[in-house]
Amino acid sequence: MSMVSHLEELRRKHQLLSEAVEEAERSPSTDHLAIADLKKQKLRIKEEISRLTQVA
Repeated sequence: MSMVSHLEELRRKHQLLSEAVEEAERSPSTDHLAIADLKKQKLRIKEEISRLTQVA
């Protein structure tokens, strides 16, 4: 997998997590721990994207 395609995949996952967080926050039945977990996953991906773009 090339660096560009890896970054594209990470950005796509980040966007999907953003949408999942927004949807979960709109639903009153969603567990707050589940939302926090989604946000942590999103942050890890954002940090990975940042790290990879600084290297390139």
